[in-house]
Amino acid sequence: MQEQSQGLQRGLSARHIRFMALGSAIGTGLFYGSASAIQTAGPAVLLAYVIGGAAVYMVMRALGEMAVRNPVAGSFGQYASTGLGPLAGFLLGWTYAFEMIVVCLADVTAFGIYMGFWFPDVPRWIWVLGIVFLIGGLNLLSVKVFGELEFWLSLLKVGAIVAMIGGGVAIMLFGFGMADGGVATGIHNLWTHGGFMPNGIAGVIASFAVVMFAFGGIEIIGITAGEARDPQRVIPRAINAVPLRILLFYVLTLAVLMSLYPWHRIGSEGSPFVQIFSRLGIGSAAAVLNIVVISAAVSAINSDIFGAGRMLYGMAVQRQAPRIFASVSRKGVPWMTVVVMAFALLAGVVLNYVMPEDVFTLIASIATFATVWVWLMILLSQVALRRRMSRAEVAALKFPVPFWPVAPLAATAFMLFIFGVLGWFPQTRAALLVGAVWLLLLVVAWWCWGRPRGQEGAPASSFAAD
Repeated sequence: MQEQSQGLQRGLSARHIRFMALGSAIGTGLFYGSASAIQTAGPAVLLAYVIGGAAVYMVMRALGEMAVRNPVAGSFGQYASTGLGPLAGFLLGWTYAFEMIVVCLADVTAFGIYMGFWFPDVPRWIWVLGIVFLIGGLNLLSVKVFGELEFWLSLLKVGAIVAMIGGGVAIMLFGFGMADGGVATGIHNLWTHGGFMPNGIAGVIASFAVVMFAFGGIEIIGITAGEARDPQRVIPRAINAVPLRILLFYVLTLAVLMSLYPWHRIGSEGSPFVQIFSRLGIGSAAAVLNIVVISAAVSAINSDIFGAGRMLYGMAVQRQAPRIFASVSRKGVPWMTVVVMAFALLAGVVLNYVMPEDVFTLIASIATFATVWVWLMILLSQVALRRRMSRAEVAALKFPVPFWPVAPLAATAFMLFIFGVLGWFPQTRAALLVGAVWLLLLVVAWWCWGRPRGQEGAPASSFAAD
């Protein structure tokens, strides 16, 4: 592969980015992780998705303000370096790459679980190995290939969810397709099994660990700015669609599912979507939904590899990562970052071989820490950059954060609250410990190799070396 001086190519159209935004909001956290959230909070998990979604929307508006004003490769990693200092950019960039690796490990694990619906006797690690090499290879082709793949996978997911909501409502009202002769289910399952909030407010709070994981990766919209053809137009449109996506794809979808089937009987073996329709006796629908959740996992893996690769590319340009990560192919693809991501995901093959039953819960909780840390740093970066602007510069912003400064500060407080949730509950406490150790190691790495040296701010020699 040749290294090109022109860097990344702007090959993502409005259509690509719009559906990438949709795809990032519909993934493993919804199709698989929602079962755990439902078990923790009961039907009241809907409140957790609404509250968490509102906070995530503010994160996206903060990112949108910065990305529209300065659409660069590396996105919020560079914004943090500018607003909070090089150490903050270093921590954010590498933690985002870490987040994408961990989230991608969860996604490849979910893919193996979904394939078990049809091939229960095939070891899960075989499916994980196959999907890692397939998606890694596709990401080496060109950004347009990535965008087209993400477009069609996201279109499939969106269409299937809309059809599922429509079919679920028909079952609720008329009992269509039911195994018991067509008796309508209604919506009484939302409160007849212990009430709407059966585990109390503590259950709702505990569910935030999984709920926030479900939204993880949506910040990829900011990463696309460096390769978008018209970022000042397409990024605001993609971000402004976030509230509708949250209401439709999370709140309404899960409300329909929990109306169809008692929440306390929804387990964590396979996708709850497939599980519910299979238990209702709608076998063909379950098979079709399994195709959909598999496509969702593939889409998420595709986005994860793209996001981490572009962040590491931007950091390499800033001399905060090895320079080899800034090498691009003739198609404008940072090929080394894709290769490194694919090899890192081989850890998922090992984990699915060693501990197939517990790997998803462990990975999801660690991913939640990394995700919330990235969001917190995005919020703080926006606040820092806004405070440096003159009144004229603020007035010239094309996509300013709404309700400034109350909304960003409230979202920041919520992110700190999520860290408290991770530390309070025993099942997620290990994730907080892993996250703290990760950040400590990054600080050590910064002082040893990454911090600027000399009066001109030259990077450390280990990162600058060819």
